[in-house]
This record gives sequence, structure tokens and C-alpha cells, in this order.
Amino acid sequence: MSQTFSQRLLRKLASVVCPARPAATVQFVGAGPGDADLLTLKALRALDAAEVVIHDRLVGADILALVPDTAQLINVGKAGFGPSAAQEDINALIVQHALTGARVVRLKGGDPTVFGRLDEELDAITAAGLTYEVVPGITAASAALAGIGQSLTKRGRNKAARVMTGHDMQGFADHDWRNLAQPGEVAAIYMGKKAARFVQGRLLMHGAAPDTAVTVIENASRADQRVIGTTLADLPNDLTQAALSGPALLLFGLAPRDAEAHTIAQQEVS
Repeated sequence: MSQTFSQRLLRKLASVVCPARPAATVQFVGAGPGDADLLTLKALRALDAAEVVIHDRLVGADILALVPDTAQLINVGKAGFGPSAAQEDINALIVQHALTGARVVRLKGGDPTVFGRLDEELDAITAAGLTYEVVPGITAASAALAGIGQSLTKRGRNKAARVMTGHDMQGFADHDWRNLAQPGEVAAIYMGKKAARFVQGRLLMHGAAPDTAVTVIENASRADQRVIGTTLADLPNDLTQAALSGPALLLFGLAPRDAEAHTIAQQEVS
């Protein structure tokens, strides 16, 4: 696959401005939200030097195209609510290749430290006596917020924000819904597409206003990104009508900036 000018420039910069370091046995690299131009220089250096790349299902083809032809690519994709590679098998695979002395990159979508099950893989690495390095990436929430022109925090609106998951190992994830239901609260909800009706029910049950803004971003930062502005009351139905097929993130308490500006203008006119 041909590389864009930006990707070629990033590769050149990575080779010039990043000093060489002794290689870790395993590098846990954040692939970012999907747009290959959002890879960090350090991530690109890691891919350039990799001999084995063990990657998630959601890492895009544009990013995988940056891996050298000489490297072995292994897809260990995990799909929420569907068939998944067992985490124990992934751990064993990483250790197996690292023990051969190969330069192994564990390539994770977004940032490895955000809902990436990083700790379990690090535990396996350290138990095997191997070294590692974590290379941060841009998480999906950052890309989604940039895509709608909003901030996770805003002076005078919210003093804190939540980064949460829609489901965990037991099913739909429970949270402190009472506090989140208060006016002005904001949350980035990962893996919330299938949990939307559950999230809606819990928030309404604890007093959240039905007209609270919710924005759903599918494939954040990618060319096929879709943005759905809705409300808590309409969230499940609007998601059903949209028939999303890609990974989606829910931003509770936030509307796209254009929609927000339109609402403010209407209020000023009236």
C-alpha cells in the first residue's frame, strides 16, 4: 500500500530527530485512533525496527502498511460481544516470540493504557524475565473530541470528567450513575454502542435530564468517521437507525460544536 506524503515525512523525521536507544524486548505501542498520520514518531521508529508485530483487530491497513515487509504480522484481534482470542493465548504468544530474541511490537489501537488490558500482558512479560517499553498513542476519546470541536473539560462547566467503559467481563459495566446524572457532567464512554440502552436507563433512573446531549463518533479520525448528535432520550433509537458497523465512542454531555452554536443562536433570536 502506498504511503502518504505525511507518512513519508514522519518516517524521515523519526530517523533524524529521535536518538537511537537500546531496544526493549517487547514494545507496547499505541497505534492511535485510526488515522496513520496521528502515529507518534516513537511509534513509527518501533514499527520500523520490528521483527514481529502482534496487532489488534482494529489497527487499520494504513498503519499496518508501515510495518517492514520483513516483519511477521500476527492478528490477535479481540471483538467485543463476539468471538475473541483468549487473553492468555495472546500473553503466551508475546512471550514466545520475545524469548527468541526477536524485536517484538505489541501494537494496540488507541493508547495501550486505556482499556487495552495492558497490565495482564505486562505481568506475563515480567514473569518471563523480559524487558518492555510502553509507547503512548492518541486515545479514541481525544480524536473524537477533536472531531466535534469540543473539550473533555471546560472552565465553568465541569471540574472533572470520566473515561469509562460500557461493558466489562461481567457484561454491561455499572458506574456511579447518580453523580454522572448531575447537570454539567461529561463522560467519554468506550465500548458503549451495544450498552447504549443500559447506559440510558441507568442515567434516567438517577435523574439525568432526557434532553442531555450525547454525541456518538464512529471510526474517530478515519476517513469514514461518522458523527451522530442526539440526546439521552433518543440515544438507543438513533443508534439503531444509524446502523453503525465500526467502533464507536459515546460522549455524554457534549454536542458537536456546530450544533451547540446553532442552539445558542436560536436562543439569542428568541
